[in-house]
Amino acid sequence: MKIVFFDGDCNLCNFFVDFLIRHDTKKQLKFASLQGETARQTIPQYAAPPYSSVVFYDGKTPQIESAAALEALAELGSGWKTVLAFKAIPAFIRDAIYHYTAENRYKWFGKKETCRIPTAEEKDYFLP
Repeated sequence: MKIVFFDGDCNLCNFFVDFLIRHDTKKQLKFASLQGETARQTIPQYAAPPYSSVVFYDGKTPQIESAAALEALAELGSGWKTVLAFKAIPAFIRDAIYHYTAENRYKWFGKKETCRIPTAEEKDYFLP
């Protein structure tokens, strides 16, 4: 199972999850908030505040930050695999951009008062 862990309070993170759900035609991705039980059990090292990274977990090694976002997008199939070409950019550069965005995400995109609650149509995608 491939899981995208995200900050459930972050609007930008929720936009990213919405995008992945819309484009995951094979329905192979699952989602869980970093604040949830699945994160505490699966990736405890990332399940504590501050929640500054998206985490992509393929059942083996968690990917974080820019690598996680790229891996999640690549799972959408077809032309999306081309985003992995950005891995040719050194991680310290990709992650610097990622960190800058993460540090400003609440200011730029806002913050939810509570974690995301999946709609009835989305329930199959989400883990506790």
